[in-house]
Amino acid sequence: MDKFPFVSLAKTYNTNAQVPDSAGTATAYLCGVKANEGTVGVSAAAVRSQCNTTQGNEVTSILRWAKDAGKSVGIVTTTRVNHATPSAAYAHSVDRDWYSDNEMPPEALEAGCRDIARQLFENIPNIDVIMGGGRKYMFPKNMSDVEYPGVAKQSGLRKDGRNLVEEWKDKKKDKKGFYIWNKKQLLSLNPNNVDYLLALFEPGDLMYDLERNTETDPSLTEMVEVAIKILKRNPRGFYLLVEGGRIDHGHHEGKAKQALHEAVEMDRAIGRAALMTSTYDTLTVVTADHSHMFNFGGYTPRGNTIFGLAPMTSDVDQKPFTSILYGNGPGYKIVSGGRENISTIDYTENDYQAQAAVPLSMETHGGEDVAVFAKGPLAHLFHGVHEQNYIPHVMAYAACIGQNKKHCVSQSGTDGLIALICNLNILF
Repeated sequence: MDKFPFVSLAKTYNTNAQVPDSAGTATAYLCGVKANEGTVGVSAAAVRSQCNTTQGNEVTSILRWAKDAGKSVGIVTTTRVNHATPSAAYAHSVDRDWYSDNEMPPEALEAGCRDIARQLFENIPNIDVIMGGGRKYMFPKNMSDVEYPGVAKQSGLRKDGRNLVEEWKDKKKDKKGFYIWNKKQLLSLNPNNVDYLLALFEPGDLMYDLERNTETDPSLTEMVEVAIKILKRNPRGFYLLVEGGRIDHGHHEGKAKQALHEAVEMDRAIGRAALMTSTYDTLTVVTADHSHMFNFGGYTPRGNTIFGLAPMTSDVDQKPFTSILYGNGPGYKIVSGGRENISTIDYTENDYQAQAAVPLSMETHGGEDVAVFAKGPLAHLFHGVHEQNYIPHVMAYAACIGQNKKHCVSQSGTDGLIALICNLNILF
């Protein structure tokens, strides 16, 4: 992503929060409006967890705009497919945690609000590619998982008794629709014979890439490659949302090594997508929901491993410290009345929790602006500092989708740029 020719900054705050959450930020960069913390696909007029504030405040996403324009659309994530970021592409929920009806309060169900898993299949029923985790939210309560039979915590959760996967398969049985749940099935597909793909590789989120079973679980790069092969067959172009969502989880757990390896895998996926597309007809935008309380310092020399020690000890407690540190989180530890001496532990292990200044069970997000990298048609519109909700409007403008299409309505004497962007692909 560092090789992209255009870069800008996006302000990530939610309408009611200086430091945002992923639901409000995803709504901003997918739907084009700032939103409240914890809500997806609704405007700031909606109040978190209050079902009766949903109706009339729904907002649609660029995935919907692309689908309505005749493009193929897809979602690829390393989290649950009904997690905050992917759900903002299709759902309208006043609570990001309403993954299935099992997580919803009775009063919300009685008032007619629908869980996010249901909305995945009902709001935009013809999403061409869906890949990620989240099986347990799609199956009836206590239904045993195909990969972890007999493991109660991996079993189905739905109280309404619905099997959303079987319902999807029934609707797609005559439309070249495939449901899969492991890497072997994914890589055995012939993308030319697939019109619709539902791939749920775990009951919840996918494993961290460092822990991934490479025999059964695909990498993000492998998922992206298959998704593009399926979507690019549409002559009118495609829109693909790709999320390396477990970067965020690694940071929340204070596990810098897990988070950074997830980021490297995300970068590999970006590289693979670049090999499969062209900057002449594909606008690619890479950004983040938000930042984290994460930094590195300590005057480390060039070549020092990022997971290593600073070349100095503290001049206060005379103990060593790693170059990576968190402002808050689970890495805060007091041993014998003082800061833990990390020379006595293995700070290079995958799950080492980097030291934090403030004790919290989970590290928090940060409030800084985040980078927006862009390449392809009209990528130069990403420049300077913008509100985060500016992002999808640029993509829609470049692709001639959504409401603002006055710049690309001409059908005769059309110049090369306009002809190009009318069939633009969008990678995000």
